Amino acid sequence: MPVTGPDFISLQVQHLDASRAFYEQYLGLVRSPTGPPHAVVFETTPIAFALRSVMPGTDLASASHPGVGTAVWLHSTDVQAIHDALVADGHTIVTSPESGPFGLTFTLADPDGYRITLHDRA
Repeated sequence: MPVTGPDFISLQVQHLDASRAFYEQYLGLVRSPTGPPHAVVFETTPIAFALRSVMPGTDLASASHPGVGTAVWLHSTDVQAIHDALVADGHTIVTSPESGPFGLTFTLADPDGYRITLHDRA
């Protein structure tokens, strides 16, 4: 049976509550009422997105930032407003907003340093 595509994306984070608050406050994600105690699962579609505590043997500090070589893109209905709120509160913007084939896009660094790109073209 062949693989049909991504079904679940999870990022390991050092401080689960702080990361959950960041994704809820700035990206507007809504926590799902279900999920294991070591993770926060958000109500995203079509692919589930979650944050989880660091697994034993994982050293997030060993690279320049976690997820080096991985691209995580999330769709947003208001990319510019999210960018502006992050800037106003002093969060790291990796690339400034620009128009391209995926609409308005920019890349931010989350509390653990993951590079997350937001785009507004569905």
